[in-house]
Amino acid sequence: MALEFTTSYLKDSIEVLRYYKRLAERAIAQVPDEALVLAPDAESNSIAIIVKHLAGNMRSRFTDFLTSDGEKPDRQRDTEFEAPPRTRAELTAMWEAGWQHVFNALTPLTDAQLSHKVYIRSEAHSVMQAINRQLAHYTYHVGQIVYVAKHFAGANWTSLTIPRGKSEEFTSRVASGKASQR
Repeated sequence: MALEFTTSYLKDSIEVLRYYKRLAERAIAQVPDEALVLAPDAESNSIAIIVKHLAGNMRSRFTDFLTSDGEKPDRQRDTEFEAPPRTRAELTAMWEAGWQHVFNALTPLTDAQLSHKVYIRSEAHSVMQAINRQLAHYTYHVGQIVYVAKHFAGANWTSLTIPRGKSEEFTSRVASGKASQR
């Protein structure tokens, strides 16, 4: 994950979120359409369900981010784990809408606002704490998406980062300045 050197918490947070968004998208792209709604087992979630949950969380947390509780009264969290989007197009629209809430809320923020107080489920957080909470939550679920995608892509899976057994080769390319950014 080659990111630009920065001392801006906001800039770095937004770039890390964008990186994990792209990582999930590259994983989802490797999954056959019919597998998007399949779960590895009865106690796991499908990619479509994870996307639906993330989109619901993102809408709730980042709509009126600075002025209303991040757990909106109209959010029905339990239903996020039912009736997944059925097509890749529906899943993609839901995914993009969720991320749009995130970036619309975070992009205009200033460093001075990082210490402002916001609420999530009536608990006070600084803006920085709220961002950290969501960054951790979203990367947790992106990891699940990648894991499920790899399972269903099977032998067709293409590594999203350094392929297994290629660490030394990658390290040598980095040292020689020949590594490409993904």
